[in-house]
Amino acid sequence: MSGDLGFRCSRCGEHHATPPLSFHSEAPDYWTPDLAANPDSDLSSDQCVINGEHFFIRGLIEIPILETDNVFAWGAWVSLNKTSFARAQERWNEVGREDDAPYFGWLSTELTSYTPTTINLKTNLHTRPVGLRPFIELEPTDHPLAVDQRTGITRARVQQIAVRLLHSRFPDEGGT
Repeated sequence: MSGDLGFRCSRCGEHHATPPLSFHSEAPDYWTPDLAANPDSDLSSDQCVINGEHFFIRGLIEIPILETDNVFAWGAWVSLNKTSFARAQERWNEVGREDDAPYFGWLSTELTSYTPTTINLKTNLHTRPVGLRPFIELEPTDHPLAVDQRTGITRARVQQIAVRLLHSRFPDEGGT
């Protein structure tokens, strides 16, 4: 059963047939616009290097939505060490990359819907077949985001997140 996710927005009063089921960060929190001019820094839709020293890959934190067949996803960034990043980059377009062991990393995206901070939560980044974003598995701690990933969230929680991010006054709190 997929379940109806439609709701009346508490902020704008509109009926939304479905809330967005994903929000994405365009860059790791450590990226600043002035880095674009730095030849040792690069930001693409999937990978980021800062000053030739810090390495990031974008993946998805997937959270089951209870009593539905749907998943809510956070598009977030994970920092990897240089060796892991080089290996992931080398295998980026290779069939079978999903068979690689996961890469240990640190979550590098602040998800403002969670407290305490989500920065530097321990993760394992699992590559998937070419064309699919990697899966970010959080260390199974008592952090609310890690708990949500393990146990799922309610429709009401998805709606709460959507209302907050869709009507945010701050552009870095929402996304596409």
